[in-house]
Amino acid sequence: MTQTPSQILDRIWVLEMVRVTEAAAIAAAKLIGRGNEKAADAAAVEAMREALNRLPFNGTVVIGEGERDEAPMLYIGEKVGSDQDGPAIDIALDPLEGTTITAKAGANAMAVLAIAEAGHLLNAPDVYMDKLAIGPGYPEGLVDLDFSPAENVRRFAEAKGVKPEDVMVCVLDRPRHEALIRELREVGCGIKLIPDGDVAGVIAVTNPEETTIDMYMGSGGAPEGVLAAAALRCIGGQIQGRLIFRNEDEKERARRVGITDFNRKYKLEELASGDVIFAATGVTDGALLEGVKRKPGGWFTTESLVMRASSGTVRYVYGEHRRKKL
Repeated sequence: MTQTPSQILDRIWVLEMVRVTEAAAIAAAKLIGRGNEKAADAAAVEAMREALNRLPFNGTVVIGEGERDEAPMLYIGEKVGSDQDGPAIDIALDPLEGTTITAKAGANAMAVLAIAEAGHLLNAPDVYMDKLAIGPGYPEGLVDLDFSPAENVRRFAEAKGVKPEDVMVCVLDRPRHEALIRELREVGCGIKLIPDGDVAGVIAVTNPEETTIDMYMGSGGAPEGVLAAAALRCIGGQIQGRLIFRNEDEKERARRVGITDFNRKYKLEELASGDVIFAATGVTDGALLEGVKRKPGGWFTTESLVMRASSGTVRYVYGEHRRKKL
């Protein structure tokens, strides 16, 4: 669906968001393979926070590192930006999606950010979310969280004109997914197990010719679900999400951000709506983006992806960052 360009999100913010994710990626990249997840995440958070605070807007973090009592910086509700009288913008962010990946020098770690006008990104609590995503070009409602995983694979395969065994599903490699994996094996489809990074996993469904991934299934962080939805708003596709609450404390987190229907099934535009800008910079090499590269003389190169819902434009940005300017 064509979106009207926002009066708030001027096109200048497109490249500004890239600068923010570049800063976080470069900071995290200095700790690739060092085995310290917390240090890598802290470096990315600090760099992203500094970059955001240089921008002339009135930003509110609606998807962040956690709640204020758990995260010292970029917590949910934190105000960022240098102009509190400037345009009101909601921000969803993950300064380092793939902390374990980075610590182990694995693939697909990224710095990720999405912005929209105030009120257009779901203020999701930091709990799990059951997710189901497919790429663009398929009828709305083709797959649904209320269907079984096997039924979703069969319906998708029929729409694509292939057999279930020709479908590849991306799933986070977690013990909680044993039953899901078993059912998918029984229907005969392929399964791409990933150690971390489910934002990249969802985005992968939009380009199966390159990624080989047709569908994303399983539970992961609710904040990552909102970020993934922001990306799909720009490039097309479908996603559904349902929050998972393991205890009363997690339900109380939801109440604090205004969520009272604990069984609600969120569709794409309920997770991210309006004119959205999504940006990501690779930290380590992956299917979507190349990682940060250190060059002789102490400078770095980056590859970033930035998209805007209203224009449908997808840009890949290559950057060279000289040491004296960092």
